[in-house]
Amino acid sequence: MRVSSYLSLPLALASALWSHATSASPDYSEHLLLQPLPQSSLLASFNFRGNTSQQSYDNQHFQYFPRALGQILQHASTKELHLRFTTGRWDAENWGSRPWNGSKEGGTGVELWAWIEAADDEEAFAKWITLTQSLSGLFCASLNFIDSTRTTRPVVSFEPTGDHKRLENLHLLHGTLPGEVVCTENLTPFLKLLPCKGKAGISTLFDGHKLFDAAWQSMSVDTRPVCPADGDCVVQIEQTVDMVLDIERSKRSRSNPIPRAVPNDQLACDPSKSYNSDDTCYPLEKASGRAWSLQEVFGRTLNGVCPLAASEGESEQPICLRVPDERQVSYSEGVVEHRKADGYTRCYALSPSQPFDLSVQEQDIQQEVPLEEPVLHAERTIVGHGQERGGMRMILANPSKTAHVDFIIFESLPWYLRPYTHTLQAKITDANGTSREIPASELVTGTFYRPAIDRERGTQLELSLSVPAASTVTLTYDFEKAILRYTEYPPDANRGFNVAPAVIRILSAPNAAPIYIRSTSLLLPLPTPDFSMPYNVIILTSTVIALAFGTVFNILVRRVVSVDEARALGARTLKGRILSKVVVLRDRLQKKQTKVE
Repeated sequence: MRVSSYLSLPLALASALWSHATSASPDYSEHLLLQPLPQSSLLASFNFRGNTSQQSYDNQHFQYFPRALGQILQHASTKELHLRFTTGRWDAENWGSRPWNGSKEGGTGVELWAWIEAADDEEAFAKWITLTQSLSGLFCASLNFIDSTRTTRPVVSFEPTGDHKRLENLHLLHGTLPGEVVCTENLTPFLKLLPCKGKAGISTLFDGHKLFDAAWQSMSVDTRPVCPADGDCVVQIEQTVDMVLDIERSKRSRSNPIPRAVPNDQLACDPSKSYNSDDTCYPLEKASGRAWSLQEVFGRTLNGVCPLAASEGESEQPICLRVPDERQVSYSEGVVEHRKADGYTRCYALSPSQPFDLSVQEQDIQQEVPLEEPVLHAERTIVGHGQERGGMRMILANPSKTAHVDFIIFESLPWYLRPYTHTLQAKITDANGTSREIPASELVTGTFYRPAIDRERGTQLELSLSVPAASTVTLTYDFEKAILRYTEYPPDANRGFNVAPAVIRILSAPNAAPIYIRSTSLLLPLPTPDFSMPYNVIILTSTVIALAFGTVFNILVRRVVSVDEARALGARTLKGRILSKVVVLRDRLQKKQTKVE
């Protein structure tokens, strides 16, 4: 089976990067990799790594480990943590394989999984709630909404990447928030965890307007213990930011954020299209490489080097660019360029205190940097119609013509989506386009299924599959939609309910970097009542109750008496006596006046 590397990096360079990531030295380092992609895109991959000795960490002397995060992990007995903030969609067809083989990527929204030390499952879940609530306040995110209905316990989909002495007391818990909106409120706490906090080094390029305007971006925080063979154990924190920027969109000034239509005489159209005419144009991609610079793409230049970063070895060259050697690149004075033997990679040793800018000129080039094809293509959609039932369809394509692909699919479904596992069906399509229905048991070699409990936990489904070479497998299963209580609907109920992305783990060669693929999140429409009806019912009910209560109250309180009884009752009161005296006096005056006449 092929082992995917970091984009199109050669195997030797990819191995060097991975071995550097798992080593215990230097204490702090930071790197930036820039890779132009097709369709006027640019991949910027930031990596920050810090190490603190295990003894200093246990004594709360955190050194390069952020104290705010370290105290949370110690309080929640968390031995290994993986946190992801992701927006957008990675276009594998045009951009190739994912950065870091997808190991630093999360599902849309927020994804969190951690290994917690506890005596039993109940204690582990209590510490998990403590962890999520603390991280919610630290990163200004809604992680406190990860309750039992959004928490799962994966069995084979994730493995610890750190060196743990005892695994029997470690509990793996996983949670997702696919509807979480990632914004600048999450970037600011992320920067505060860095030693230079965005004031120096490559982190000075971070701008919330550029980062969250990207077509795809992912922020990750990973902590784990590392015990090298020739040194003491350390606790390592690794923070990465990967983004794919549109060069033309990023170069647009903030004062002119609205794109303007290109005049007709400047349109580059593809005349090979059958519908090409004077009023119909299919855009033609430029054959020449587009010009760009750090100042234009990120809106600022790089402010020197972080003083705490290591000054030996690979860290002397914190910025690397992946373009052909024939491409013309200009850079600031005082910078030393080092070109790799692969013919595509060039790295730069920066001046400690001088600003750095990198500019790539526009020119016609004969070849592009080759992009490695992903090991597996995955697509996941909801099918069916109606308000009661539906179906899930997943298309898995193996582009290799010689090797099969073994992988594990991890599904974390909400409790109100009730899958029917007995309806699991498979269809395989070969390279000639011939499709045939096959029993799902021929492809699925292992299954783990934990059914949902209403309002307590969601459905967990893990499938182990194998896809033959040059084949496409389509998996489908049916599900039923639950009817919620009216208080459980969100304010935007008609938008739909978010379903977390599926996690696909490629079973690669032993001791190789893990390969992960995540599908896009889904929107599940549920039966939604007309919320104006409760208002109408409340108003009608209140009116009926008011009329009934008023009538009964009048009957119970009021007394029906004759006029004489009313006068008699009125005479007994002080007011009645005064009125009677007034009436007697009036009658006497009328009698006297009659006699005089």
